[in-house]
Amino acid sequence: VQLQASGGGLVQAGGSLRLSCAASGRTFTNYAVGWFRQAPGKEREFVAGISRSKSITDYEDSVKGRFTISRDNAKNTVYLQMNSLKPEDTAVYYCGAQVARGFIVLMKEQEYSYWGQGTLVTVSS
Repeated sequence: VQLQASGGGLVQAGGSLRLSCAASGRTFTNYAVGWFRQAPGKEREFVAGISRSKSITDYEDSVKGRFTISRDNAKNTVYLQMNSLKPEDTAVYYCGAQVARGFIVLMKEQEYSYWGQGTLVTVSS
């Protein structure tokens, strides 16, 4: 599967962005999907994940209540709605996909075989 991440940009603190991860090449419904981010000088970290069934999601603690992951399997797209953005959310955001069973959320970078190219989110104070 090929992944294309988009939607990043420059936003002021408190603002919102919606990232998209569009998939092509395989049946997207078989894949669990996750969003990760990497800030300058830091390791890539898990942000949010969603099971292939759409019913199970999980979030990194610092984004709970502010970010929402969702998927539209008909459009082969997973979204990350980011509200109340903070300067510490500044990073390159990557989406990953991996074939998984219906109710599993994958939270480790090494569990994903397929990655998009990343989209930069910059939050100014």
